[in-house]
Amino acid sequence: MPDLVRLRPIAERDLDLFERLREDPAEAGELDFFGFRNPGETRRRWAEQGFLGHEAGSLAVAAVEDDRFVGEVQWHRVMQGPDSPCWNIGIMLLAAERGKGYGKHSQRLLAEYLFAHTKVNRVEASTEVKNIAEQRALEWAGFTREGVLRGACFRAGTWRDMVGYSILRADVPSEA
Repeated sequence: MPDLVRLRPIAERDLDLFERLREDPAEAGELDFFGFRNPGETRRRWAEQGFLGHEAGSLAVAAVEDDRFVGEVQWHRVMQGPDSPCWNIGIMLLAAERGKGYGKHSQRLLAEYLFAHTKVNRVEASTEVKNIAEQRALEWAGFTREGVLRGACFRAGTWRDMVGYSILRADVPSEA
């Protein structure tokens, strides 16, 4: 299957769409809007560290054909034991770009990127039980379904069940 997307640092030209994706309920969609945020926070964070840090980060999902911003992937460090860090990842795609295969490719690329550039052994993700498209995308990307996390996500005034997934370093063939 040809490469559909690539991951790259978020550029200044992406910021309007990046903000819209996070701030506009219609653009974020039913499953990705978690309330309004400080309107200047996004641009301040980008100016300070470009959304790339030691504990968390975000990259643009760009269409290979023309390098246009179609969404973003993000990660943050979580601990599964006293000495066992892993990454928790997420994705948001612009409404017009959903259903084109960008999500599954992006999540696989992000897992490969994190294994190549950090020492963690595990990358995990979760999605609401009713988000069947995201579950399929994670499974296509090589993630293993681990189970239901009851009442794990608060959105739109309700605690919601999530499905947890992971991929281990051993699950991703090394190119070395």
